[in-house]
Amino acid sequence: MGSDRHEEVLAVLGAAIANGELAPGAVLRSDELQERFGASRTVAREVVRVLETMGLTTSRRRVGVIVSDPAGWNHYDPRLIRWQLDGSGRAAALRTLTELRSGVEPSAARFAALRATPEDRGRLRALGHRLEEAARARDLTTFLGHDIAYHDLLLTASGNAMFAQLSSVVAEVLAGRTSHGLMPEEPQPEAVALHVEVAVAVDAGDADRAERAMRDIVDQARDEIAAAVSSNLGEQ
Repeated sequence: MGSDRHEEVLAVLGAAIANGELAPGAVLRSDELQERFGASRTVAREVVRVLETMGLTTSRRRVGVIVSDPAGWNHYDPRLIRWQLDGSGRAAALRTLTELRSGVEPSAARFAALRATPEDRGRLRALGHRLEEAARARDLTTFLGHDIAYHDLLLTASGNAMFAQLSSVVAEVLAGRTSHGLMPEEPQPEAVALHVEVAVAVDAGDADRAERAMRDIVDQARDEIAAAVSSNLGEQ
């Protein structure tokens, strides 16, 4: 129960900071947090501790807990990404995240073609086929699960530990697109075919082909997001 309360308070405060409702320099006092949320002192302290580890706040003696400038935030934290995608700054967050993917994933595909183990190559091919099956069935939930597993494996198979640690970031982007209706109603055949193309290229050890196909994937995702965001804004 205490854990649930902690997560609830953290989500509300974290989202308020992530989306500018609590601006940099705002002061959070433990007693006020306890009163506002009906939380215990232990819960309030734990929430503040987590916010500080994320770089969202800092503590100052005789002042309290102060909301930090965004420059100091850990922008790779999946929770922060989720709060931003859920908030009013979704379009800007998606743009930033898509630019990150454009810079990383094509290179990850290139290195996966050069470094992936035989087991990884086989698993990537299998995930490509599962994406095809889920797309034909128009099963977005299953498709999302396979898509997250596919990109996680690709980043890991690159053999670059720093690329691999971006897996949770990409997973949040993929999940956020689906949950906020920023994916096509059914997976686009071209996008699915490109995922299979990357898997085939990695399996064949063709680095140029893998990199090119992955760049096409992230470019298409960028265009789909831009169109979906524009459409949603037009409906408001």
